[in-house]
Amino acid sequence: MATIAFIGLGNMGGPMARNLLKAGHAVQAFDLSEAACTAARDAGATIAAGPGAAAAGAEVVITMLPAGKHVREVYTGEGGVIASAKPGSLFIDSSTVDVDSARAVAAAAEAAGFAMVDAPVSGGVGGAEAGTLTFMVGGTEDAFKRAEPILAAMGKAIVHTGGPGNGQAAKICNNMILGISMIGVSEAFALAEKLGLDSQRLFDVASKSSGQCWSLTSYCPVPGPVPTSPANRDYQPGFAAALMLKDLKLAVEAGQSTGSPLPLGGEAAQIYTLFCNSGFGGKDFSGIVNMLRGQK
Repeated sequence: MATIAFIGLGNMGGPMARNLLKAGHAVQAFDLSEAACTAARDAGATIAAGPGAAAAGAEVVITMLPAGKHVREVYTGEGGVIASAKPGSLFIDSSTVDVDSARAVAAAAEAAGFAMVDAPVSGGVGGAEAGTLTFMVGGTEDAFKRAEPILAAMGKAIVHTGGPGNGQAAKICNNMILGISMIGVSEAFALAEKLGLDSQRLFDVASKSSGQCWSLTSYCPVPGPVPTSPANRDYQPGFAAALMLKDLKLAVEAGQSTGSPLPLGGEAAQIYTLFCNSGFGGKDFSGIVNMLRGQK
C-alpha cells in the first residue's frame, strides 16, 4: 500500500480519496474547503496544511482541480508539489484541463525528475462514489504502468491514450461527441412530442435502429424509457450542464489552437451557454431537452 497525497476534495475528489482509503492506502489530503477536509478526515485521511505539505513524504500525488491555472499553480508554484515532493514520486492529475496546461506541467515534472500522467475521468459523481470511473491516461508507458494499480482503486476502466496530454485530448473529444449527440437526441424527442409521437414509441424505434447512441439508450433525456436516467429525478446530476459547457469550451479552444473546424462542437457550446446562463448550470446536461422544448 502507498502513501498518497490527494489535493482537491470536491464532488469528485472526495469520493475518489475515500476509495483509496478503503483500498488500504494512506491518504494525506488538502482542499481549500474546510468542510471537504473534515469529511476526508472523518473517512481516515490526514489533512495537510497545503499542497506542498500534502506532497511531502508521499509516494504518489493525485490532483483533482477546477482548471488549468490551478493545476499549474499547485504543481509549479512556489512551495508547490514539484518543489516539495520526494524524489521518485509519481504525479497523477485527474483534473479536466486544457491540453497545453497538461503538457506544460508534465514537462516541468519531467525536467525535475518526476514521472507524471494526466488521467481525467468519465463517470460522474456516481462513478466516483462507486469506484467505477473510466480513466483516460496520457503519459509514458512506464508512468502508466506505475499509475494503473493506483487508479484501479478508483475506477473500472483504465485506458492508456498515448503521451503526455493525450488523456485530456481523449476526454474533450469524447465529451464533445456526448454534448453534440445529447442535443440531437433531445431535438428528436422535442419534435416527436410536437408531432404527437409518444416518447416511448420513439425510443423503441430509435434504440433498435440507426438513431441508437449512448445519449439515447443509457441516458435518455425524457422520463420513462431509461429509468436510471436523470430525466426521472428532475434532472439532478449526474453530469452537470456547467461541466459539459466547460468541456465543450476546452474542445473549441483546442480546435482554434490546432486549426481544426468544429462547426457542431462550437454550436453545442453556444447552446449549452444559453442553457447555463438561464440558470440551469447545476442541472444535468440532459436537461437541455427542456430548453429545446421551449420550456422556461
